[in-house]
Amino acid sequence: MVKRREILRGVAAILLTSAIGGCASYRPADPAFHAVLNQPYMLDSGDRLRITVFEQTGLTNTYLVDKAGYVAFPLVGSIAARGSTIKQLEARIANKLTKGYIRNPDVSVEVDRYRPFFIMGEVGASGQYTYVPGMTAQNAIAIAGGFSARARQDDVDITRQINGKIVTGRVPITDPIMPGDTIFVKERLL
Repeated sequence: MVKRREILRGVAAILLTSAIGGCASYRPADPAFHAVLNQPYMLDSGDRLRITVFEQTGLTNTYLVDKAGYVAFPLVGSIAARGSTIKQLEARIANKLTKGYIRNPDVSVEVDRYRPFFIMGEVGASGQYTYVPGMTAQNAIAIAGGFSARARQDDVDITRQINGKIVTGRVPITDPIMPGDTIFVKERLL
């Protein structure tokens, strides 16, 4: 009888250890993960911008932030855009244009098309999709063909770049996503 109790305690200890170990992979979202949602939008590769220089029709056009994070702008060349807000880029362009090109340039920048988001895991069609402002993880899943039959449907893992660092957090499907996010829909255990 004593041996049986010892065996049961051993089995219980193994089960408890494996259950705790299984929880070790759970990563709740870092506070910075949600704080970035309330900060000004940071430009990055893949964003298409509508840049308007008032009374300069030859300069007003749509421009793409290239893979290196720059916008190729007429007259002044490449201008760093990655990690900048729209206001910072407007000031940077205006500053370069004042150096021998236009006396008091009035520059306006707006995002014409945001960089895409990515979704993978237990969805109908993993891949790259166009971001629309205000999207949630649930909207992204719907665009990707919905959940697969094996999908965990209450939360997802989102990987996003915050202040130059790659951060992953588990969030409810009702959480907002950002351009450039990678969403991973996990398989449910049962």
